Amino acid sequence: MKKVLFMALLLFTAATVAQKHKSTKKTVQKPFVWEGANLYFLMTDRFCNGDKSNDVNFDRTKKPGKLRGFDGGDLRGIIQKLDEGYFDKLGINVIWFTPIVEQIHDGVDEGTGLSYGFHGYWARDWTTLDPNFGTKKDLKELVDKAHARGIRIMLDGVINHTGPVTEIDSVWPEGWVRTGPQCDYKSFEGTTACTLVKNLPDVKTESVVEVEIPPFLAEKWKKEGRYEQEMQSLDDFFKRTGYARTPGNYIIKWLTDYVSAFGIDGYRADTVKHTDEAVWADFKTQCEYAFSLWKKNNPGKVLDNNGFYTIAEVYNYGISGGKLFDFGDKKVNYFEHGFNNMINFEFKWNAAQLDYEKLFSKYSEKLHGELKGYSVLNYISSHDDGSPFDAKREKSYESAIRLLLTPGISQTYYGDETGRSLVVPGTEGDATLRSFMNWDDIRSKPETQKILAHWQKIGLFRKNHPAVGAGIHAQISDKPYVFSRTFSKGKFRDAVVVGLGLSTGKKTIPVGTVFKKGAKVRDAYSGKKSIVSGGNVIIDSESDIVLIEKI
Repeated sequence: MKKVLFMALLLFTAATVAQKHKSTKKTVQKPFVWEGANLYFLMTDRFCNGDKSNDVNFDRTKKPGKLRGFDGGDLRGIIQKLDEGYFDKLGINVIWFTPIVEQIHDGVDEGTGLSYGFHGYWARDWTTLDPNFGTKKDLKELVDKAHARGIRIMLDGVINHTGPVTEIDSVWPEGWVRTGPQCDYKSFEGTTACTLVKNLPDVKTESVVEVEIPPFLAEKWKKEGRYEQEMQSLDDFFKRTGYARTPGNYIIKWLTDYVSAFGIDGYRADTVKHTDEAVWADFKTQCEYAFSLWKKNNPGKVLDNNGFYTIAEVYNYGISGGKLFDFGDKKVNYFEHGFNNMINFEFKWNAAQLDYEKLFSKYSEKLHGELKGYSVLNYISSHDDGSPFDAKREKSYESAIRLLLTPGISQTYYGDETGRSLVVPGTEGDATLRSFMNWDDIRSKPETQKILAHWQKIGLFRKNHPAVGAGIHAQISDKPYVFSRTFSKGKFRDAVVVGLGLSTGKKTIPVGTVFKKGAKVRDAYSGKKSIVSGGNVIIDSESDIVLIEKI
């Protein structure tokens, strides 16, 4: 009897150890990897109207040009779609939206009809939100709800310029801005010490001369009952940093306050090449300080140990340029001036001109070679690019494949996933790119629903596997076209196999040595399961795409 009990105890102990070992293996959690993020970019005013009571403010009642006025989208609308799980179903893990700071109160006509600052790039007061977009309470709720779903929030930061001058929006003092000449883009100085367009005052970010708060801003804060609070906060910032009270440093302070107050995870920086590059290094330093401060003050809300992330909009930068942007008379490495990532304006051309293998291998080689440790943001359409990859929305299925399966961060511009039209009759200039999100099409049109389902499947696969965007690409087979992506970070390992342009029905997909013999796998696109045998898996599906993951 004692012998039986002893053997039973041994078996129980062995089983416990095995179970403990099994549990230990499962504790290696999938990390969030910025370099492989699935990012969603939306225009705050054009996405979803969650609060119709804030649609008109500051007597903005003049008739604007087509798609050049406020249309009602706001932070509450983004919250509504978060609550509905819209972003979860798309596999989104970062949301970037256009600036939400208070805009100029009036509108201007730049030759395309009267325009209001619905887009968010015409700042009047960086310290508060424009009521058309919502309140700071709304922003806090949005960030908290996004974080609860594992979604990071990226704001859009403008340091380069103020909003235009109008009859009721005075120009900032001379020590703050220049009102000419306009940029000629022939040199570094001709791109930075100038105004982007007529009547868009350029902030003197290169200035080392200290300036006072503009009288109109001081008066505004007094009327709002927060002058002393704002001035004390500025005193504390400049005392802590030792920075001079220059125009650029004031704006750095105001933008980083949103990080320390709300736990913002990243900034997309606007018109970076038009601003003295040194300001961005200081901006990143203060963003990191503010992010660390927020984490210290909110230990229960910290998602992970990732640092603050910054993306640079350097217009016309392309991945082929590596780390440098060439002004003609000067080359600047923005990665060394505070940026983790740069928007890749080249992607749309690469997507149109290269086959899948040339596209994927080029980006993998660049990102794991010359750009190792950094990344690029790829897009097929955007709010200010008049030459998108698929202007007529005739390639929505291919667009998802090329964008979401290319190494680097993928940027889905609102409506890419639903075929929202980029050709709107009666619009002038970039207004055609900025129509309201086509929610009605999702509800009523079967073809829109099919396109969305396609984007959702590939997007979820990308989110679930850091290897897709951040891993090393390797071709397994030319015909059929099959490739692998592999990624490792610490103890975490991730590997996937993808097949494109395959036959429908039963198909044999080679997996090389990515998955061992007998491994159980699943096609994330069709949901069909299989077992690896002889270096292959067999999937019977009606799709010509397979997204193979280990179960």
